[in-house]
Amino acid sequence: MLKVLKHPLITHKLTQLRRKKTYTKDFRHLTNEIAGLMAYEITVDIPLQEVKVETPVAECNTFQVCDEIVLVPILRAGLGMVDGILRMVPTAKVGHMGLYRNEETLDPVTYYAKFPDNLPGSIVMVLDPMLATGGSATAAIAELKSQGASNIKLVCIVGAPEGVQRVETDHPDVEIILAALDDGLNEKGYIVPGLGDAGDRLFGTK
Repeated sequence: MLKVLKHPLITHKLTQLRRKKTYTKDFRHLTNEIAGLMAYEITVDIPLQEVKVETPVAECNTFQVCDEIVLVPILRAGLGMVDGILRMVPTAKVGHMGLYRNEETLDPVTYYAKFPDNLPGSIVMVLDPMLATGGSATAAIAELKSQGASNIKLVCIVGAPEGVQRVETDHPDVEIILAALDDGLNEKGYIVPGLGDAGDRLFGTK
């Protein structure tokens, strides 16, 4: 269920995103651009329904998206991907999921969860620029499933094999879409080569 995107524009913009000298304004802009480009790929299999519309010239049999879409960014870094996808899918609804890591158990703990009421039957996209250990992602997916979501995609910009394996083990029914699969994690749990701390770089907090 892993899909790594190979679009040249995504690859080019990801190169700029990785640069240490790319500061907050440009990092935020690039994150949104990459998410917008990824939107084309992550919506390629969305089902359509036939409709009839009237053009200025004649009636036309055509198609439109029949499923609702819900975006669920994992706070805080996931917020950086929302606007880019909303520009492509402006009718999508947005939930939010906040998690922190328990310092003793290292398990993710939910501190905030707010979702639209249409999770069942919707295509739910969990957004996080980085898939590192997979702990936060798998916890967020579990919470969404408990709320009735069944068609879930995990959308990240960069991921580590360790995180991919964790999500595939815990949620084999969830498709994982990445712009890049990196080498792995270092001793501090950072993705290598990665992006650094995406949240800090997005919001200028470090």
